[in-house]
Amino acid sequence: MAQKLIQAQTQQQVQQQRLSQQQLLQVRLLEMPLPELEENIQTELDENPALEEKRDDLDSHGDESDAEMEPDAPHEDEPFEAKTEREEREEALDTALESLGSDDELPEPNTYAGSQANTNADYEEMVWGDTTSFYDKLKEQMGMLELTERQRDVMEYLIGSLDDDGLLRKPLDSIADELAIYHNIDVPERYVEDTLRLLQTFDPAGIGARSLQECLLLQIDRKEDGQLKELMREVVENHFDEFTKKHWDKIAQSLLLTQQQTDVVHEELRKLNPKPGTALGETLGRNTQQITPDFIVDTDEAGNVTFTINRGRVPELKVSPLFNEMVDNYKANKRQMNRQEKEALLYAKDKVDKAQGYIEAIKQRRHTLYATMKAIVNWQKRFFQDGDESDLKPMILKDIAEKTGLDISTISRVSNIKYAQTRWGTFPLRFFFTDSYVTEDGEEMSTRKIKLALKEVIERENKQKPLSDDALTVEMRKKGFPIARRTIAKYRDQLNIPVARLRREQ
Repeated sequence: MAQKLIQAQTQQQVQQQRLSQQQLLQVRLLEMPLPELEENIQTELDENPALEEKRDDLDSHGDESDAEMEPDAPHEDEPFEAKTEREEREEALDTALESLGSDDELPEPNTYAGSQANTNADYEEMVWGDTTSFYDKLKEQMGMLELTERQRDVMEYLIGSLDDDGLLRKPLDSIADELAIYHNIDVPERYVEDTLRLLQTFDPAGIGARSLQECLLLQIDRKEDGQLKELMREVVENHFDEFTKKHWDKIAQSLLLTQQQTDVVHEELRKLNPKPGTALGETLGRNTQQITPDFIVDTDEAGNVTFTINRGRVPELKVSPLFNEMVDNYKANKRQMNRQEKEALLYAKDKVDKAQGYIEAIKQRRHTLYATMKAIVNWQKRFFQDGDESDLKPMILKDIAEKTGLDISTISRVSNIKYAQTRWGTFPLRFFFTDSYVTEDGEEMSTRKIKLALKEVIERENKQKPLSDDALTVEMRKKGFPIARRTIAKYRDQLNIPVARLRREQ
């Protein structure tokens, strides 16, 4: 039987979602923090002659914080500055050791109270920083590696999850869940950890560490091989509890060190940096880690919460009247024009279209920021009133997306590398998002509130008879947190709090 070759043509409808150039522009502007937006607008003004500033509006509005927004004057006395940096680094390590288990060690993104906290609620002092963040510098290093597309996506998410100290405080299983839910990237926790190991090879040493101990060990690993390196690793790896409590006599006795050897090891460990993200900022200039808040949240004495979007040095924009006139002229007289005149006016029309699109994208950015922050303020109003972290309600990206009618990806972009200045300090927007824990009775509780309560119970325990995880479970139930023992152990680990036998003091 002869075989016949039959060629059939079938039509298949495939639905693809492609972003237009205008949508891509809106997404790009939305992701930018304020300093980067200011720079981008200036670049656009320089490159597009059809785009102009509304000079009169700019003068009438004025920015009351312009004086405060000026970059700090450079330090003239460089030797003194170098000395100050070294002293600050040593002090930072001492502070980190003393505050293990305190609020700034929570696995949530770090809060920016402390030296940047504003106690008088005037909110006029804005801080100016280098527009190149350490996140950008890490992404530059990422570009030097040969990565698969999936590795690149996971690493970018890990970089975006680092706090400003350069540490990763979020558990890897949570990151794997977020990648699957919000970004449709389904990878096992082991894959995330392998990618993190690559990130930990970046400069500065210690970046991407999940705890202070890991941060110091990563830095020690890059030291020159020798006895000193081995002793430093032995102290941090196997005597970390004594190290954090500065019990150098016990360390020396255990390792059979002379006083001179002990002093040398101690001095070398003091040179390590507990905040490698800040260290990267120092290499770029000491202003890099200062931040400009994108939102100013005000709380009056009656508890009313309002907010404004920080305009910074973003001018009002308009399309050049001259270019508009050229385009109108083209529309009215194009039949009578020669080819050269038409080409010139088509060029003008293209520039006008781009200027109008850019102005519209800036307006859309402002609208999206306003809608998102309004939803966050309404959801977390109690926190903005009293500044108590335990009052933060469970809130995820999906909640704000539903309140605003925006996509989850849009809310994620707004929340990334943007800050809100409040009466209680300046916080990254990610700080206001917190997971929930559902009890056996179906009650939803903020995981952060549970962790704060757990930390408080441990801080008040008898240090000579510290509470086991079973005992902590009982105490937490008494405080109104009916959570399982395994959850206690998980949260205790995330808080970098050791087990009971390691918390015992003589």
